[in-house]
Amino acid sequence: MAKLENPVLMAKIGGAQGLRGEVRVSTYTADPMALGDYGNLVTADGRLFEILEVREGKNVVVVRFRGINDRNAAESLNGLELFIDRDNLPDDELDDDEFYYADLEGLEAVDAEGKSYGAVSAVYDFGAGDLLELKGAGRRPALIPFSESAVLEIDLEAGRILIDPMAAGLIDNPDDKDETGVPPFGKK
Repeated sequence: MAKLENPVLMAKIGGAQGLRGEVRVSTYTADPMALGDYGNLVTADGRLFEILEVREGKNVVVVRFRGINDRNAAESLNGLELFIDRDNLPDDELDDDEFYYADLEGLEAVDAEGKSYGAVSAVYDFGAGDLLELKGAGRRPALIPFSESAVLEIDLEAGRILIDPMAAGLIDNPDDKDETGVPPFGKK
């Protein structure tokens, strides 16, 4: 059993493919066919999977793992998430303004005055645009858009991201309120 220090989700196993133990796998890599280039994959409970073969499938890759030799064994893997350690991701291929989403987790979100809005606890991609989840002490989690207008700067070395709280939807525009503090669209 292998436990990872800093796990990064790389793929999720779907159903069995054929009778020889192959499975359909959805990958979260830039090149799905390169899944095997990252080395052995590990499940959340520490099971290790060695990739023997990867081939293209329809909207997925079809993978054969060592020790999975029949359909029954392949079906038992359905739904498993596969991880690698963050240290196995190649940093030398990144440009100066590029990073992995896993590197954002734990960064403190602050505005220009240094006010903290919590730390990034997760990065989500629901299809319409990426979202950062912020969690802070005594606060409910908040989702903010991961856009140039909301996230102004990412400083991995300082452990923070600079945000515009108004563009992120964390505060209302004070100019949009009347003398009672009610936004114009809230009036009847």
